Amino acid sequence: MREGMSQSENLDDVVTFQQNVFGVHLPGFVVSADDLNLIEQLRRGEEAAFVSLIDHYATPMLHLAMVYVKAWTVAEEVVQETWMAVLKGLNRFEGRSSLKTWIFRILTNCAKTRAQRESRSVPFSSLAEIDINHSEPVADRFLPADHQWPGHWESFPTGWEDMPEERLLSQETHACLERAIEALPASQREIITLRDIAGWTSDETCGLLGISEANQRVLLHRARSKVRRSLEKYFQEE
Repeated sequence: MREGMSQSENLDDVVTFQQNVFGVHLPGFVVSADDLNLIEQLRRGEEAAFVSLIDHYATPMLHLAMVYVKAWTVAEEVVQETWMAVLKGLNRFEGRSSLKTWIFRILTNCAKTRAQRESRSVPFSSLAEIDINHSEPVADRFLPADHQWPGHWESFPTGWEDMPEERLLSQETHACLERAIEALPASQREIITLRDIAGWTSDETCGLLGISEANQRVLLHRARSKVRRSLEKYFQEE
């Protein structure tokens, strides 16, 4: 797609631009027209395009790296290593995923490699399977499997609508939230980081992690329930 092309221009233009960028029509091609335009700018070495990419993804990349590594400084190194790999690999990017998914897949691979050196890493698929099959303490908040409405709230959580905004947004509350997320099992921490911190969709998260939508939903539900319970306890104790 050429500079300034509108979303309404027809698919043939996108395919033509795809062939120009990648040199061939790819049957597994899923990258968007906006990504194609950005990739072309990056391959031309346009600094503004790269700076824009860093501004957009740097913070969520750091948060996700922290799922795997222990120190913030190490997470920063992982992110730097990821950007170097992105620049080196642009010519090999074939558009079989979105640009964002490709970048974050490189990030998770870099982070896992660093984590393995610290003996902190277990394959995500194994962690997810353990999490899905394991009976969670938070289950008592929800109706059992043999109920007419299994999985629904048994008792609704405390509402925070009347709580002062400054308390909800305080540094102490933020610190409590971070501790609650850090205490989660690794697979739940990864899911909640992607969905609720980085703002990924369910489809994007499943695509990156290679898990089913149902498993993603269970992991996210458990993670959110545990974090909310930690916050409820924190507010009650104050």
